[in-house]
Amino acid sequence: MTTRYRVEYALTTHRRDQFIEWIKGLLAVPFVLHSQPTGVFESRNGTVAQMAEVAHRRYAEIMKDVEDMINDHIAHQLVGLHGQSKLKLLVPSIGTFFTPLPLAEAFRYQDRKRSISSRRFVPPSFNDVRLILNTAQLIGLTSAGSLELATFDGDVTLYDDGESLEPTSPVIPRIICLMSHNVKIGIVTAAGYTGAERYYGRLHGLLEAIKETTILTRQQKENIVVMGGESNFLFKFDPAAPYLLAHLPRRSWILPSMSTWSQPTITSLLDLAEASLRECVTNLALPATVLRKERAVGIVPSVPGHRLPRESLEETVLVVQKKLQMSDVGKNLPFCAFNGGNDVFVDIGDKSWGVLVCQNYFGKLAGGIDGGKREDIRGDRTLHVGDQFLSAGSNDFKARAVGTTAWIASPAETVDLLDELGRLIATSSIATPMDKLTT
Repeated sequence: MTTRYRVEYALTTHRRDQFIEWIKGLLAVPFVLHSQPTGVFESRNGTVAQMAEVAHRRYAEIMKDVEDMINDHIAHQLVGLHGQSKLKLLVPSIGTFFTPLPLAEAFRYQDRKRSISSRRFVPPSFNDVRLILNTAQLIGLTSAGSLELATFDGDVTLYDDGESLEPTSPVIPRIICLMSHNVKIGIVTAAGYTGAERYYGRLHGLLEAIKETTILTRQQKENIVVMGGESNFLFKFDPAAPYLLAHLPRRSWILPSMSTWSQPTITSLLDLAEASLRECVTNLALPATVLRKERAVGIVPSVPGHRLPRESLEETVLVVQKKLQMSDVGKNLPFCAFNGGNDVFVDIGDKSWGVLVCQNYFGKLAGGIDGGKREDIRGDRTLHVGDQFLSAGSNDFKARAVGTTAWIASPAETVDLLDELGRLIATSSIATPMDKLTT
C-alpha cells in the first residue's frame, strides 16, 4: 500500500527527475480525457480498443512535440544559446543532448510491449517514460552507426546489489556481442579497489568468457577496461595477467585537467568528508562504521547484514554533499557523494571523469593502432548505462554531461536494453529504426 509519507517522500526535489515528471504531466491530460474506466461496467464491444487507438494517437503526438522541442534545444546548443530554448524555459534542469531523440517511434515500440494506451486506471508512469527515453536514445545513437563506446555501472546494472557477474549471467553474451561489433566497453564502478583481485571477484564471469570466446579477435578482446573508484583506478583486460586485469599506472592515463588533483588537496577533502560522516553517524544514531580508503571515505553497517534506514542514508548524503560544496576544497576538487543502497561513500572525482578517461584511453589506443592521431571518443558516440540518475546521491547522474545515457532499474532491464541495442546495430542501415527494433 502506498502511504501518504511515501508519496510525499517521493515528491521531494532530490528524488525527482524534472524532465521525466514534465513528460508525465503532458501525458496525463489525454489519459484523463480519453481513458474509459467506465468500460469495466459497460458491455459495448470495442470500447477499450477504441479508447486505446485514440490514446495511442494522442500520446504519440505529444511525444513528437517533445521530440521537436529537443531538436530545437540541440539547435540552440550548437550556437551557444541552449539557455534560451523553449525546452530550457519549461524544464530549467534540462542538460545537454548529444543526439536527437525519436520519441514518437520509441513510444510506439514501448506501447506494443507495455500496452500503455490500453490502460484505463493507471496513467503513463515514470517507468514508462524512462523506458521510452531509453529506446529513443538507442535509436538516436545508432541511426548513423556511431556507437563506439559503451560504459556500465556495476551493482544493480550488471549484477544484483552486492553480488558478482557470474558465468551464467545473460548480460555476458550480450556484452561480447557488442564487442564483436568493435564497440569498446568500460566498467565504470564506484568500487575503489587498488588491486585486480577484487575486481576479478566481481567480474570473473565476464572476464573468463572474454578470454575463452572464439568470436572475438585478440584486438577486440582488448577493448574492455575497468575504471574503479569512479575515476581513480584503471585496469585493462590482459589474458596473461593473474586475474585477467593489468593495472595501468595513473600517470599513463590521467587527463591533463586531472593532474591538478594534488595529494594534499585530496587528503583535505577526505578529512572534511570523514568528519561530516562521523557527525551524521552520531546525530542519526546510525550503527555504522567509517571506512577510509586511498581515494574515498564512507560508512558501512557495523553489523553484517544490518540494513541502514534509507532516509538516514539520504540525509547523510545531502549533509555531506552540502558541506563539501560550500567548502573551499570542495569547490576546487571534483567529488561524488552517493547512497550505495546500504552505505554512503564520498569518492574523489565522479563518473563523468571515469567515462571521459575511457573516451580518451580508447581514442589514443585507436590512434596507436592505425598509426595516426586519434581524438577522444565523442559524447554522441558513447552510451553510459546505470541505475542512479537522480540529482542527488546518485553517482551515474554526472555521466550525463559527457555522453548519452540509459537509465535502468535492474540487471534484467540491462539485458532488455542490450537486446534492443543489438538489434539496432545488427540490422541493415537501410531499414527504418522501427524495422530494426521489430526484426
